[in-house]
Amino acid sequence: MNEMLEFIRQPWPWYFSGLMIVVIMLLLNFWGKSFGFSSNLRTMCSIAGAGKKVKFFDFDWKTQRWNLLFLIGAIVGGWISSTFLSNPNALELSAATVKDLEGMGIQFNGQLNPDELFSLEALTSVKTWLLLLSGGVLVGFGSRYAGGCTSGHAISGLSNLQLPSLVAVIGFFIGGLIMTWLILPFLI
Repeated sequence: MNEMLEFIRQPWPWYFSGLMIVVIMLLLNFWGKSFGFSSNLRTMCSIAGAGKKVKFFDFDWKTQRWNLLFLIGAIVGGWISSTFLSNPNALELSAATVKDLEGMGIQFNGQLNPDELFSLEALTSVKTWLLLLSGGVLVGFGSRYAGGCTSGHAISGLSNLQLPSLVAVIGFFIGGLIMTWLILPFLI
């Protein structure tokens, strides 16, 4: 049993997740389903009755129960992973990345998320709240405007050879590069 836990806790090769994504996409395509994580928000709004006031939410949400199960599975799986399967060793980053982070005023402490942005102390800053709120609005608006989120377009849309998804993914990457190299250094 300990050997199995040690195997699960260690970093897995990058190609394993790619292989699992391929398997899931083949299964979804076989059953005529289309993956998109952000569509769960539309489903939850429909369940709550938003379809009575907004036409966008007026659809048969019961056809999306499988996607809600995926959402619940992601939450439960994340909790199980962080509670029982997390690797106690510090995260390893390249020296160049640590130096770049320090240049932006972020001290790398071996954890996944920097304390300067993701600690309870950081939530006392108005700047942090403005960054989180504006980021959330931009992601929400962008997902709606693009007709899906990054996972929906990059995984599902590209696997179905949809040209709009290719355009969206290119836009996501360009936006990410602009944010990382031009905007984020001035915000932090």
